[in-house]
Amino acid sequence: MRILQVITSLEMGGAETLVVNLIPRLQDLGHTVNLCVFNGKETPLTQRLKKEAPQTKIYALGSGVYNPLYVLKLAKIMRNYDIIHTHNSSPQFFVAIANIFCSQKLVSTEHNTSNRKRNWKWYRPIESWMYGRYDHVICISEISEEKLREYMGGEWLDRSSNKYKTITTINNGIDVGAISKAVPCKELLDLKENRKSILMVAGFRKQKNQDTIVRALTLLDKSKFEIWFAGIGERMDDVRQLAVSFGVGERVRFLGLRTDIPNVLRSADIIVMSSHWEGLSLSNVEGMSAHKPFIASDVNGLKEVTKGYGILFPHEDAKALAEEINRLANDDAYYNEVAERCNNRALEFDISNTVSGYADVYKKIFI
Repeated sequence: MRILQVITSLEMGGAETLVVNLIPRLQDLGHTVNLCVFNGKETPLTQRLKKEAPQTKIYALGSGVYNPLYVLKLAKIMRNYDIIHTHNSSPQFFVAIANIFCSQKLVSTEHNTSNRKRNWKWYRPIESWMYGRYDHVICISEISEEKLREYMGGEWLDRSSNKYKTITTINNGIDVGAISKAVPCKELLDLKENRKSILMVAGFRKQKNQDTIVRALTLLDKSKFEIWFAGIGERMDDVRQLAVSFGVGERVRFLGLRTDIPNVLRSADIIVMSSHWEGLSLSNVEGMSAHKPFIASDVNGLKEVTKGYGILFPHEDAKALAEEINRLANDDAYYNEVAERCNNRALEFDISNTVSGYADVYKKIFI
């Protein structure tokens, strides 16, 4: 099959990482798989894709995200493919419009449990039309599927309707082995000296809520713990200022945009995700692959993966988070038990399972 993946950009993020992981593996199954990005800015993920799958053709439509002219460019490109697979909201919408002119098979992946547009009641009929244009919608977790069905309502909730069958769940996946076997970064190990490092890998967006981890550090012995934040984004300065205002700025390290996340994960002692919500966070699964304890806020998209394996703490409860961190630091047997459970859970989300699920969907709608 000839498959075109369409996404806003290849900036660092869960959807972007998934696409770069999928493309070479789908090619290995004998498919022609190329990529269309709305914003063609060169990024570390672009470079990684070119290195791992140099045969991939990359169409860059421009430098922005919401340019209406992209519809015409998409329609021209899409005619050369059997299946168009979109990720993120603007590609979902623009491809649905472009397909009026070329009638290809459409697949989309829903990467979250919520977004701001779901609060716009006037926009729901538009999204209902848009999703109705797709032959199949893949949700990255069961809670993501549940929330999408609730939002769409009507026929999307009626198990006897054809629309009900066009939405299914395929969990996001990662290369678990590549992370669990990664070599820790010597620079980071030297940096922390004898302190325990608490790592969060995420962009600095309001959804990610790095603030709770900073607040937790104020309740811990600052001579024994430090925080590492790997990622960039609009709220980085806000979080930096928060750390300074609480007097813990010297123990909060901003690692920036890293291309060696497996090595960073293996260098940390405890991995935390304090998000307000997620779809199914790849950082969640990556963290659980590192043979380190993983702690997450008890919210949609994190609790489904973490419960019973890693540790959950109440949403925004810095005191509870600090208590869990202290327990892990002071109880080696507990630390090792949680780390082992996390790694076993991560194996259920290996990228091979994701690729197999996507290939089955393509085959089903192409026949």
